Amino acid sequence: MGVLVQIPVSLNWEAAELIEDTIFIKPRRMPLTGTFQVPGDKSISHRALILSALAHGTSKVEGLLESRDVLSTIEVLRRLGVEIYGSGGDYWIEGKGPEALREPDEILMAHNSGTTARLMLGVLAGRDFFSVITGDDSLRRRPMARVVKPLQDMGATILGRQGGDRLPLAVKGGKLRGRKHTLKVASAQVKSAILLAGLSAKGETVVVEPRQSRDHTERMMAARGASIEKEDTTIRISPGEMKAMDVKVPGDFSSAAFLITAALIIPESRIRIQGVNLNPTRTAFLKMVRMMGGKVKIISEWNEGGEPVGEIEVQYTSNLVGIRVDPADIPSAIDELPLLALLGSMAYGETLLDEAEELRVKESDRIAVTVSQMASLGARIEELPQGFAVMGPIKLHGGRVISHGDHRMAMLLALAGLVSQEGVTLEGAQAVDVSWPGFFHDLGIVEEE
Repeated sequence: MGVLVQIPVSLNWEAAELIEDTIFIKPRRMPLTGTFQVPGDKSISHRALILSALAHGTSKVEGLLESRDVLSTIEVLRRLGVEIYGSGGDYWIEGKGPEALREPDEILMAHNSGTTARLMLGVLAGRDFFSVITGDDSLRRRPMARVVKPLQDMGATILGRQGGDRLPLAVKGGKLRGRKHTLKVASAQVKSAILLAGLSAKGETVVVEPRQSRDHTERMMAARGASIEKEDTTIRISPGEMKAMDVKVPGDFSSAAFLITAALIIPESRIRIQGVNLNPTRTAFLKMVRMMGGKVKIISEWNEGGEPVGEIEVQYTSNLVGIRVDPADIPSAIDELPLLALLGSMAYGETLLDEAEELRVKESDRIAVTVSQMASLGARIEELPQGFAVMGPIKLHGGRVISHGDHRMAMLLALAGLVSQEGVTLEGAQAVDVSWPGFFHDLGIVEEE
Protein backbone atom coordinates (compact mmCIF):
# COMPACT_ATOMS: atom_id res chain seq x y z
CA MET A 1 0.00 0.00 0.00
CA GLY A 2 1.22 3.44 -0.86
CA VAL A 3 1.53 6.65 1.08
CA LEU A 4 -1.58 8.78 1.47
CA VAL A 5 -2.05 11.41 -1.19
CA GLN A 6 -2.95 15.06 -0.74
CA ILE A 7 -6.67 15.25 -0.05
CA PRO A 8 -8.75 17.29 -2.51
CA VAL A 9 -11.75 19.34 -1.44
CA SER A 10 -14.21 18.66 -4.26
CA LEU A 11 -17.00 16.30 -5.22
CA ASN A 12 -20.65 16.38 -6.14
CA TRP A 13 -23.79 14.27 -6.08
CA GLU A 14 -22.74 12.13 -9.04
CA ALA A 15 -19.43 11.17 -7.44
CA ALA A 16 -21.20 8.91 -4.93
CA GLU A 17 -21.91 6.48 -7.73
CA LEU A 18 -18.19 5.96 -8.25
CA ILE A 19 -17.92 4.24 -4.88
CA GLU A 20 -19.26 0.74 -4.38
CA ASP A 21 -21.53 0.46 -1.36
CA THR A 22 -19.65 -2.61 -0.11
CA ILE A 23 -15.87 -2.34 0.06
CA PHE A 24 -12.96 -4.29 1.52
CA ILE A 25 -10.30 -2.53 3.61
CA LYS A 26 -6.97 -4.33 3.85
CA PRO A 27 -4.82 -4.20 6.96
CA ARG A 28 -2.27 -1.43 6.46
CA ARG A 29 1.37 -2.51 6.69
CA MET A 30 2.96 0.87 5.92
CA PRO A 31 2.96 4.04 8.05
CA LEU A 32 0.99 7.14 7.19
CA THR A 33 3.32 9.98 6.31
CA GLY A 34 3.06 13.38 4.67
CA THR A 35 1.13 16.63 4.90
CA PHE A 36 -2.60 16.67 4.30
CA GLN A 37 -5.64 18.88 4.02
CA VAL A 38 -9.11 17.71 4.99
CA PRO A 39 -12.36 18.83 3.34
CA GLY A 40 -14.02 22.05 4.45
CA ASP A 41 -15.81 22.21 7.78
CA LYS A 42 -19.35 20.87 7.43
CA SER A 43 -20.86 22.90 10.28
CA ILE A 44 -19.36 26.15 9.00
CA SER A 45 -20.34 25.38 5.39
CA HIS A 46 -24.03 24.99 6.36
CA ARG A 47 -24.03 28.18 8.41
CA ALA A 48 -22.11 30.22 5.85
CA LEU A 49 -24.78 29.42 3.26
CA ILE A 50 -27.77 30.12 5.52
CA LEU A 51 -26.43 33.32 7.06
CA SER A 52 -25.31 34.61 3.65
CA ALA A 53 -28.83 34.02 2.34
CA LEU A 54 -30.31 36.00 5.26
CA ALA A 55 -27.82 38.87 4.95
CA HIS A 56 -28.04 41.85 2.61
CA GLY A 57 -25.59 41.74 -0.29
CA THR A 58 -23.43 39.23 -2.11
CA SER A 59 -21.27 36.87 -0.03
CA LYS A 60 -18.55 34.61 -1.37
CA VAL A 61 -17.85 31.31 0.39
CA GLU A 62 -14.47 29.80 -0.44
CA GLY A 63 -13.65 26.17 0.31
CA LEU A 64 -17.27 25.12 0.80
CA LEU A 65 -17.64 21.42 1.56
CA GLU A 66 -19.45 19.92 -1.44
CA SER A 67 -20.89 16.96 0.42
CA ARG A 68 -24.38 15.53 0.35
CA ASP A 69 -25.38 17.31 3.54
CA VAL A 70 -24.21 20.73 2.39
CA LEU A 71 -25.70 20.28 -1.07
CA SER A 72 -29.01 19.66 0.71
CA THR A 73 -28.82 23.11 2.29
CA ILE A 74 -28.10 24.68 -1.11
CA GLU A 75 -31.09 22.86 -2.60
CA VAL A 76 -33.46 24.05 0.16
CA LEU A 77 -32.28 27.67 -0.04
CA ARG A 78 -32.69 27.71 -3.81
CA ARG A 79 -36.27 26.46 -3.45
CA LEU A 80 -36.88 29.43 -1.17
CA GLY A 81 -35.75 31.78 -3.94
CA VAL A 82 -32.12 32.36 -2.95
CA GLU A 83 -29.67 32.76 -5.84
CA ILE A 84 -26.62 30.55 -5.25
CA TYR A 85 -24.03 29.77 -7.91
CA GLY A 86 -20.53 28.40 -8.08
CA SER A 87 -18.52 25.19 -8.21
CA GLY A 88 -15.23 23.70 -7.08
CA GLY A 89 -15.76 24.89 -3.52
CA ASP A 90 -16.24 28.57 -4.42
CA TYR A 91 -19.83 29.81 -4.17
CA TRP A 92 -21.60 33.17 -4.32
CA ILE A 93 -24.85 33.79 -2.44
CA GLU A 94 -27.09 36.73 -3.31
CA GLY A 95 -28.56 37.69 0.04
CA LYS A 96 -31.63 39.91 0.13
CA GLY A 97 -32.60 39.46 3.77
CA PRO A 98 -35.06 36.99 5.31
CA GLU A 99 -38.00 39.04 4.07
CA ALA A 100 -37.07 38.14 0.47
CA LEU A 101 -37.51 34.40 1.02
CA ARG A 102 -40.53 33.15 -0.88
CA GLU A 103 -43.06 30.44 -0.21
CA PRO A 104 -41.79 27.26 -1.90
CA ASP A 105 -44.02 25.53 -4.42
CA GLU A 106 -42.43 22.17 -3.60
CA ILE A 107 -41.67 20.21 -0.46
CA LEU A 108 -38.24 21.13 0.90
CA MET A 109 -35.97 18.05 0.93
CA ALA A 110 -33.19 17.88 3.52
CA HIS A 111 -32.20 14.34 2.44
CA ASN A 112 -30.01 12.93 5.26
CA SER A 113 -28.96 16.27 6.73
CA GLY A 114 -30.17 16.89 10.27
CA THR A 115 -28.34 20.23 10.26
CA THR A 116 -30.26 21.35 7.17
CA ALA A 117 -33.62 20.33 8.62
CA ARG A 118 -33.14 21.76 12.09
CA LEU A 119 -31.48 25.05 11.15
CA MET A 120 -33.93 25.70 8.33
CA LEU A 121 -36.81 25.14 10.75
CA GLY A 122 -35.45 28.15 12.64
CA VAL A 123 -35.44 30.19 9.43
CA LEU A 124 -38.90 29.05 8.31
CA ALA A 125 -40.40 29.74 11.73
CA GLY A 126 -39.81 33.45 11.18
CA ARG A 127 -41.37 33.65 7.72
CA ASP A 128 -45.05 34.37 7.18
CA PHE A 129 -45.70 31.64 4.64
CA PHE A 130 -46.45 27.93 4.48
CA SER A 131 -43.74 25.32 3.89
CA VAL A 132 -43.15 21.61 4.37
CA ILE A 133 -39.73 20.09 5.03
CA THR A 134 -38.83 16.41 5.05
CA GLY A 135 -35.86 14.06 4.63
CA ASP A 136 -34.87 10.55 3.66
CA ASP A 137 -35.87 7.41 5.57
CA SER A 138 -33.07 7.86 8.09
CA LEU A 139 -33.76 11.53 8.80
CA ARG A 140 -37.50 10.91 9.15
CA ARG A 141 -36.68 8.65 12.10
CA ARG A 142 -34.63 11.29 13.93
CA PRO A 143 -36.23 13.45 16.69
CA MET A 144 -37.21 17.02 15.90
CA ALA A 145 -39.25 17.99 18.99
CA ARG A 146 -36.18 19.51 20.67
CA VAL A 147 -36.23 22.16 17.91
CA VAL A 148 -39.96 22.27 17.22
CA LYS A 149 -41.07 22.91 20.82
CA PRO A 150 -39.06 26.13 21.42
CA LEU A 151 -40.09 27.47 17.99
CA GLN A 152 -43.73 26.75 18.83
CA ASP A 153 -43.25 28.55 22.14
CA MET A 154 -42.11 31.59 20.15
CA GLY A 155 -45.35 31.54 18.12
CA ALA A 156 -44.65 29.39 15.06
CA THR A 157 -47.22 26.84 13.95
CA ILE A 158 -45.45 23.54 13.25
CA LEU A 159 -47.30 20.27 12.66
CA GLY A 160 -45.88 16.85 11.97
CA ARG A 161 -45.81 13.17 12.77
CA GLN A 162 -45.73 12.02 16.39
CA GLY A 163 -46.81 15.40 17.67
CA GLY A 164 -44.21 17.28 15.64
CA ASP A 165 -41.28 15.07 16.64
CA ARG A 166 -40.75 13.51 13.20
CA LEU A 167 -40.47 14.77 9.65
CA PRO A 168 -42.22 15.71 7.45
CA LEU A 169 -43.06 18.96 9.24
CA ALA A 170 -45.44 21.66 8.02
CA VAL A 171 -44.54 25.19 9.09
CA LYS A 172 -46.59 28.39 9.15
CA GLY A 173 -44.27 30.99 10.58
CA GLY A 174 -44.16 34.69 11.31
CA LYS A 175 -45.09 36.95 14.25
CA LEU A 176 -42.57 35.33 16.58
CA ARG A 177 -42.05 36.58 20.12
CA GLY A 178 -38.63 36.59 21.74
CA ARG A 179 -38.37 34.60 24.97
CA LYS A 180 -35.91 32.77 27.20
CA HIS A 181 -35.08 29.14 26.40
CA THR A 182 -33.25 26.98 28.95
CA LEU A 183 -31.99 23.88 27.14
CA LYS A 184 -31.79 20.52 28.87
CA VAL A 185 -29.14 19.19 26.47
CA ALA A 186 -26.28 21.16 24.94
CA SER A 187 -27.02 21.10 21.21
CA ALA A 188 -25.54 23.45 18.62
CA GLN A 189 -28.36 22.62 16.19
CA VAL A 190 -31.12 23.47 18.66
CA LYS A 191 -29.35 26.63 19.78
CA SER A 192 -28.74 27.72 16.18
CA ALA A 193 -32.36 27.15 15.15
CA ILE A 194 -33.57 29.33 18.03
CA LEU A 195 -31.05 32.08 17.23
CA LEU A 196 -32.07 32.07 13.57
CA ALA A 197 -35.70 32.43 14.62
CA GLY A 198 -34.65 35.19 17.01
CA LEU A 199 -33.47 37.30 14.06
CA SER A 200 -37.15 37.71 13.10
CA ALA A 201 -38.77 37.73 16.55
CA LYS A 202 -40.19 40.71 18.38
CA GLY A 203 -37.98 41.47 21.36
CA GLU A 204 -34.97 39.68 22.77
CA THR A 205 -34.42 35.93 22.49
CA VAL A 206 -32.24 34.25 25.12
CA VAL A 207 -30.72 30.75 24.99
CA VAL A 208 -29.15 29.17 28.08
CA GLU A 209 -27.18 25.93 27.60
CA PRO A 210 -26.27 23.44 30.35
CA ARG A 211 -22.80 23.20 28.75
CA GLN A 212 -21.24 25.10 25.91
CA SER A 213 -21.80 23.57 22.48
CA ARG A 214 -20.08 24.60 19.24
CA ASP A 215 -20.40 28.32 18.74
CA HIS A 216 -19.96 28.79 14.97
CA THR A 217 -23.42 30.36 14.64
CA GLU A 218 -22.76 33.02 17.28
CA ARG A 219 -19.34 33.85 15.83
CA MET A 220 -20.63 34.17 12.28
CA MET A 221 -23.69 36.19 13.30
CA ALA A 222 -21.53 38.61 15.27
CA ALA A 223 -19.11 38.98 12.33
CA ARG A 224 -22.07 39.90 10.11
CA GLY A 225 -23.27 42.60 12.48
CA ALA A 226 -26.14 40.82 14.19
CA SER A 227 -27.22 42.14 17.57
CA ILE A 228 -25.93 39.19 19.57
CA GLU A 229 -24.18 38.90 22.94
CA LYS A 230 -22.68 35.92 24.70
CA GLU A 231 -21.71 35.42 28.34
CA ASP A 232 -20.60 31.95 29.40
CA THR A 233 -23.44 29.64 28.30
CA THR A 234 -26.03 32.39 27.83
CA ILE A 235 -26.61 33.92 24.38
CA ARG A 236 -28.88 36.90 23.69
CA ILE A 237 -30.06 38.02 20.26
CA SER A 238 -32.34 40.82 19.11
CA PRO A 239 -33.90 41.24 15.66
CA GLY A 240 -31.90 43.13 13.06
CA GLU A 241 -30.15 43.00 9.72
CA MET A 242 -26.91 41.22 8.88
CA LYS A 243 -24.38 42.32 6.28
CA ALA A 244 -22.84 40.25 3.53
CA MET A 245 -19.25 39.05 3.98
CA ASP A 246 -16.80 36.68 2.37
CA VAL A 247 -15.99 33.45 4.21
CA LYS A 248 -13.09 31.05 3.86
CA VAL A 249 -14.13 27.67 5.23
CA PRO A 250 -11.35 25.97 7.22
CA GLY A 251 -10.71 22.23 7.23
CA ASP A 252 -13.22 20.18 9.21
CA PHE A 253 -11.83 19.14 12.61
CA SER A 254 -14.22 16.19 12.79
CA SER A 255 -12.71 14.86 9.54
CA ALA A 256 -9.21 15.59 10.79
CA ALA A 257 -9.96 13.49 13.89
CA PHE A 258 -10.07 10.36 11.71
CA LEU A 259 -6.61 11.12 10.30
CA ILE A 260 -5.37 11.86 13.82
CA THR A 261 -6.67 8.50 15.02
CA ALA A 262 -5.17 6.64 12.08
CA ALA A 263 -1.74 8.17 12.66
CA LEU A 264 -1.86 7.37 16.38
CA ILE A 265 -2.54 3.65 15.87
CA ILE A 266 -0.71 2.73 12.65
CA PRO A 267 2.95 1.99 13.58
CA GLU A 268 5.64 4.52 12.64
CA SER A 269 3.13 7.04 11.27
CA ARG A 270 3.82 10.76 11.34
CA ILE A 271 1.65 13.33 9.58
CA ARG A 272 0.74 16.99 9.48
CA ILE A 273 -2.75 18.31 8.77
CA GLN A 274 -2.96 21.86 7.43
CA GLY A 275 -5.64 24.52 7.73
CA VAL A 276 -7.81 22.77 10.33
CA ASN A 277 -10.49 24.57 12.32
CA LEU A 278 -9.36 24.78 15.95
CA ASN A 279 -12.42 26.39 17.51
CA PRO A 280 -12.21 25.44 21.22
CA THR A 281 -15.87 24.34 21.18
CA ARG A 282 -14.86 21.65 18.66
CA THR A 283 -11.48 20.34 19.82
CA ALA A 284 -12.02 18.49 23.11
CA PHE A 285 -10.97 15.36 21.21
CA LEU A 286 -7.39 16.72 21.22
CA LYS A 287 -7.53 16.89 25.01
CA MET A 288 -8.79 13.31 25.17
CA VAL A 289 -6.11 11.80 22.93
CA ARG A 290 -3.39 13.72 24.78
CA MET A 291 -4.71 12.31 28.06
CA MET A 292 -4.37 8.88 26.46
CA GLY A 293 -0.71 9.67 25.76
CA GLY A 294 -1.17 10.53 22.09
CA LYS A 295 1.55 12.60 20.46
CA VAL A 296 -0.48 15.42 18.98
CA LYS A 297 0.57 19.05 18.87
CA ILE A 298 -0.46 22.28 17.19
CA ILE A 299 2.43 23.57 15.08
CA SER A 300 0.95 26.94 14.16
CA GLU A 301 -2.31 28.82 14.63
CA TRP A 302 -3.95 31.85 13.03
CA ASN A 303 -7.39 33.45 12.64
CA GLU A 304 -9.67 33.35 9.60
CA GLY A 305 -13.08 35.01 9.65
CA GLY A 306 -13.41 34.85 13.43
CA GLU A 307 -12.39 31.18 13.63
CA PRO A 308 -9.01 29.91 14.92
CA VAL A 309 -7.25 27.77 12.32
CA GLY A 310 -3.97 25.89 12.48
CA GLU A 311 -1.68 23.02 11.56
CA ILE A 312 -1.60 19.79 13.56
CA GLU A 313 1.25 17.28 13.82
CA VAL A 314 0.49 13.68 14.87
CA GLN A 315 2.90 10.83 15.59
CA TYR A 316 2.27 7.13 16.23
CA THR A 317 2.02 6.24 19.91
CA SER A 318 2.72 2.67 21.05
CA ASN A 319 1.71 3.15 24.69
CA LEU A 320 -1.76 4.69 24.70
CA VAL A 321 -3.63 4.40 28.01
CA GLY A 322 -7.34 4.28 28.74
CA ILE A 323 -9.14 7.31 30.14
CA ARG A 324 -12.43 8.29 31.74
CA VAL A 325 -13.99 11.00 29.58
CA ASP A 326 -14.98 14.18 31.42
CA PRO A 327 -18.70 14.76 30.74
CA ALA A 328 -18.00 18.50 30.45
CA ASP A 329 -15.96 17.78 27.30
CA ILE A 330 -18.65 15.76 25.52
CA PRO A 331 -20.44 18.61 23.66
CA SER A 332 -17.11 19.75 22.21
CA ALA A 333 -16.28 16.28 20.87
CA ILE A 334 -19.69 14.83 20.09
CA ASP A 335 -18.87 13.74 16.53
CA GLU A 336 -15.49 12.28 17.48
CA LEU A 337 -16.54 10.23 20.52
CA PRO A 338 -17.04 6.91 18.63
CA LEU A 339 -13.32 7.02 17.75
CA LEU A 340 -12.60 6.39 21.44
CA ALA A 341 -13.89 2.84 20.94
CA LEU A 342 -11.08 2.20 18.46
CA LEU A 343 -8.42 4.12 20.38
CA GLY A 344 -9.53 2.38 23.59
CA SER A 345 -9.09 -1.00 21.92
CA MET A 346 -5.46 -0.07 21.24
CA ALA A 347 -4.85 1.42 24.71
CA TYR A 348 -3.84 -0.17 28.01
CA GLY A 349 -6.67 -0.37 30.53
CA GLU A 350 -10.26 0.83 30.39
CA THR A 351 -11.64 3.75 28.40
CA LEU A 352 -15.00 4.85 29.78
CA LEU A 353 -17.49 7.15 28.05
CA ASP A 354 -20.66 8.08 29.94
CA GLU A 355 -23.30 10.84 29.89
CA ALA A 356 -23.16 10.90 26.09
CA GLU A 357 -26.85 10.22 25.47
CA GLU A 358 -26.79 12.67 22.55
CA LEU A 359 -25.04 9.94 20.54
CA ARG A 360 -28.30 7.97 20.57
CA VAL A 361 -30.01 10.49 18.26
CA LYS A 362 -27.41 11.05 15.55
CA GLU A 363 -27.58 9.62 12.02
CA SER A 364 -27.69 6.28 13.81
CA ASP A 365 -27.73 5.25 17.45
CA ARG A 366 -23.98 5.73 17.60
CA ILE A 367 -23.65 4.02 20.97
CA ALA A 368 -25.41 0.85 19.86
CA VAL A 369 -23.81 0.77 16.41
CA THR A 370 -20.30 1.49 17.69
CA VAL A 371 -20.54 -1.25 20.32
CA SER A 372 -22.13 -3.91 18.10
CA GLN A 373 -19.83 -3.37 15.13
CA MET A 374 -16.59 -3.02 17.11
CA ALA A 375 -17.51 -6.11 19.16
CA SER A 376 -17.99 -8.07 15.94
CA LEU A 377 -14.37 -7.23 15.05
CA GLY A 378 -13.14 -8.55 18.39
CA ALA A 379 -13.15 -5.45 20.59
CA ARG A 380 -13.82 -5.95 24.30
CA ILE A 381 -16.54 -3.32 24.55
CA GLU A 382 -19.67 -3.00 26.67
CA GLU A 383 -22.70 -0.86 25.92
CA LEU A 384 -23.84 1.51 28.68
CA PRO A 385 -27.14 3.45 28.79
CA GLN A 386 -25.31 6.68 27.88
CA GLY A 387 -22.00 5.51 26.47
CA PHE A 388 -19.64 2.53 26.43
CA ALA A 389 -16.66 0.99 28.19
CA VAL A 390 -13.81 -0.59 26.22
CA MET A 391 -10.79 -2.59 27.45
CA GLY A 392 -7.46 -2.85 25.69
CA PRO A 393 -5.12 -3.49 24.20
CA ILE A 394 -6.49 -6.14 21.88
CA LYS A 395 -5.88 -7.19 18.29
CA LEU A 396 -8.98 -6.76 16.17
CA HIS A 397 -9.46 -9.83 13.98
CA GLY A 398 -11.59 -8.16 11.30
CA GLY A 399 -14.79 -9.31 9.64
CA ARG A 400 -17.95 -7.92 8.06
CA VAL A 401 -19.51 -4.73 9.44
CA ILE A 402 -22.36 -2.36 8.57
CA SER A 403 -22.32 1.45 8.69
CA HIS A 404 -26.11 1.69 9.22
CA GLY A 405 -26.08 4.61 6.79
CA ASP A 406 -23.96 6.73 9.15
CA HIS A 407 -20.92 8.51 7.68
CA ARG A 408 -19.02 8.62 10.97
CA MET A 409 -19.59 4.91 11.53
CA ALA A 410 -18.39 4.09 8.00
CA MET A 411 -15.14 6.01 8.55
CA LEU A 412 -14.60 4.55 12.03
CA LEU A 413 -15.02 0.99 10.78
CA ALA A 414 -12.71 1.66 7.83
CA LEU A 415 -9.97 2.73 10.26
CA ALA A 416 -10.60 -0.41 12.30
CA GLY A 417 -9.97 -2.37 9.11
CA LEU A 418 -6.56 -0.74 8.70
CA VAL A 419 -5.35 -2.09 12.07
CA SER A 420 -7.18 -5.43 11.95
CA GLN A 421 -5.49 -8.75 11.29
CA GLU A 422 -7.69 -9.92 8.42
CA GLY A 423 -9.23 -6.73 7.05
CA VAL A 424 -12.81 -5.49 7.11
CA THR A 425 -15.66 -5.78 4.62
CA LEU A 426 -17.79 -2.67 5.05
CA GLU A 427 -21.42 -2.47 3.97
CA GLY A 428 -22.90 0.99 3.52
CA ALA A 429 -19.69 2.68 2.44
CA GLN A 430 -21.40 5.42 0.42
CA ALA A 431 -22.52 7.06 3.65
CA VAL A 432 -19.14 8.82 3.82
CA ASP A 433 -20.33 11.22 1.09
CA VAL A 434 -22.36 13.03 3.75
CA SER A 435 -19.21 14.66 5.15
CA TRP A 436 -16.09 13.48 3.29
CA PRO A 437 -16.69 12.73 -0.38
CA GLY A 438 -13.93 10.51 -1.71
CA PHE A 439 -12.78 9.39 1.74
CA PHE A 440 -11.82 5.88 0.64
CA HIS A 441 -10.18 6.90 -2.61
CA ASP A 442 -8.30 9.74 -0.90
CA LEU A 443 -6.83 7.33 1.63
CA GLY A 444 -6.01 4.79 -1.08
CA ILE A 445 -7.22 1.87 1.01
CA VAL A 446 -10.15 0.49 -0.98
CA GLU A 447 -10.73 -2.59 -3.04
CA GLU A 448 -14.20 -3.10 -4.49
CA GLU A 449 -15.82 -6.40 -3.54
